[in-house]
Amino acid sequence: MWEYTELVQEHFLHPRNVGEIENPSGMGDVGSLACGDALKLTLKVENDIIVDAKFKTFGCASAIASSSALTEMIKGLHIDEAAKITNQDIADFLGGLPKEKMHCSVMGREALEAAIADYRGTVLPTAEGEIVCECFGVTDLEIIRAIKESNLRSIEEITNFTKAGGGCGKCEEKLRDILRATAGETFEIKAIAQKPQRMTALQKIKKIEEVLEREIKPGLRKDGGDIELIDVDGDFVMVSLRGACTSCAKSQTTLKQYVEKKLRELVLDTLIVEDANS
Repeated sequence: MWEYTELVQEHFLHPRNVGEIENPSGMGDVGSLACGDALKLTLKVENDIIVDAKFKTFGCASAIASSSALTEMIKGLHIDEAAKITNQDIADFLGGLPKEKMHCSVMGREALEAAIADYRGTVLPTAEGEIVCECFGVTDLEIIRAIKESNLRSIEEITNFTKAGGGCGKCEEKLRDILRATAGETFEIKAIAQKPQRMTALQKIKKIEEVLEREIKPGLRKDGGDIELIDVDGDFVMVSLRGACTSCAKSQTTLKQYVEKKLRELVLDTLIVEDANS
């Protein structure tokens, strides 16, 4: 059972501005009934001021509350000001949302952007992205944006914010590649993890340390090398590597790849290893 704030409950039980504006100045239609969440947002704009906003949504309590809150937030705003509203602004307006429901605030933000683009006669950049998650129709550009804006650090967080990966799971490897590439472009990479076989952060760190001590350090030390665990954050494992590995060189793999391969085999197959020295 999700824990909702009083504001979320209020907007769910007594949603504001339900309906559809006739001949709207702009309309945003996002999601789909097949995916379980859908939102249509219509705007009436006069002299670039949003004078009315209405919504129709199909979804959970968070989706209804987020849509209701959004319409209240944007009425009376200049279109340029409304365009600056983020999904976090919507969540904050409601006093917060469960992390597993953040995609509902993202859907509201996307509907607003689509409605504003419709009013302006422009095309959203995310509409040109490549579909990564076929179950929920999520593009690579939407995923990259979510990672950068919300500092996402795991596949689980990507799913919470975008729903990508929440269906059949076939896109998980693509999500991991996007996460690795995007995280590397924007902030210090540490480590990340998440898989059906759940373990706590402490359990994960302890298991990683055990594998390093038992399986990896002895071989490295024979070649005059060593490894130190620096940090673990989600699936990203930050280590400090020193020296070389003769067996790695012979197999034409880097030391970092060797460590990542071992940790994926013996700890969690979603782990990503990064060298603090590189």
